[in-house]
Amino acid sequence: MKVPKRIASVIINALKGGVVPRIGLPYITVGREAEIRALLRDVDIVADGGACFRFIVGKYGSGKSFLLQTIRGYVMDRNFVVADADLSPERRLHGTKGQGLATYKELIRNMSTKTRPEGGALTLILDRWISSIRTEVAQETGLSPDEPAFRASVEKKINSIIASLSEMVHGFDFARLLNAYYQAAEDGDDYKKSLVAKWFRGEYATKAEARAELGVNIIITDDDWYDYLKLFASFLKRAGYSGLMIMIDELVNIYKIPNAISRQYNYEKLLTMYNDALQGKASYIGMIMGGTPQCIEDTRRGVFSYEALRSRLEAGRFSKQNELNDMMSPVIRLTPLTKEEMLILVEKLSAIHAGLFDYEERMTQDDFLDFIRIEYSRVGAETQITPREVIRDFIELLDLVCQNPSLSPKELLQSESFTFAAPEAGDADVLFEEFEI
Repeated sequence: MKVPKRIASVIINALKGGVVPRIGLPYITVGREAEIRALLRDVDIVADGGACFRFIVGKYGSGKSFLLQTIRGYVMDRNFVVADADLSPERRLHGTKGQGLATYKELIRNMSTKTRPEGGALTLILDRWISSIRTEVAQETGLSPDEPAFRASVEKKINSIIASLSEMVHGFDFARLLNAYYQAAEDGDDYKKSLVAKWFRGEYATKAEARAELGVNIIITDDDWYDYLKLFASFLKRAGYSGLMIMIDELVNIYKIPNAISRQYNYEKLLTMYNDALQGKASYIGMIMGGTPQCIEDTRRGVFSYEALRSRLEAGRFSKQNELNDMMSPVIRLTPLTKEEMLILVEKLSAIHAGLFDYEERMTQDDFLDFIRIEYSRVGAETQITPREVIRDFIELLDLVCQNPSLSPKELLQSESFTFAAPEAGDADVLFEEFEI
């Protein structure tokens, strides 16, 4: 497995720091096939003009963010635009001091496409849209861009595309701003283009400021930012993309809001988004939210404290009684990765680490098995241990092995910090049997 050093460095450094790398995930993706299949079925529905809404629920370090980033890569390959954000005390779904708008700003700032995966793709999308229309008009009419009739034809086509947006909430002003961006692009007015992009990013604080600079009497606010995401989704489809995927992590920050009324307003916004997706009120938009079991299921402060959401999201009696995970329900609960899956993951990380730091792999199959056995020998590890803990321990082990050539992996595994228990049989076949491989 040849991994470019730039990507390998991001993978190793991010995982060692306990965060999910933004690139290189296909090299280390293990397990979660059922979850990925379920989410990609949703993606197909969105591409056909529908909408979807899912919660990804798991403990800290269980792989929620990893799954979100994995899906992010998949959908960008399918020509979707992806906007992702983490909630925080300053970023919520609703707020009276700009917290909801702050979430919108973060989503637009992180708007990504396959050709701009790192984010900041808003102006690229708008410029590409205008360029594609100009190309279509030139092919359909045979006119040269220098001819006066060419611009009139382009304007006519743009107006026909954005006219349908006018029927949506705030659609008239949204379409008007799209037209203003086109006019500025045709006139070579980069300053005007930057002002329109500023409006789309939600950076105007007052209507007076927007009126003075753009001549519009509306701005994006805490109350209506979600309406503009739906407008963006419809526009993106018309601009040649498959749709818009919204990914919001760290729902626990709503659970942490001390004021009960503020929490309820946030859950009310969540309910609106959920209902829109499932009732067919939104098109070409998918929403995936990540949170911990407590922030979802706590009936005092969590999502389930809002009865309208609890009644919609709570697992049914058949799933509960048979302890089955329903991948078609709105809530996908992440189960721990198996020992076998973790074994495959550490093997991949060992190869990536050796390639990054240019040394011959020194850990054997027996060493990998011993490491996994030790990690899972902790009290309660079968249900409590998370991939993040195992990965951080393993990368630390690899670092030490790399920096101390005279020290064998087995010596480290036998150190006091690891309490190594040697198996009775050293035969690899016996070790594999234990892991049911």
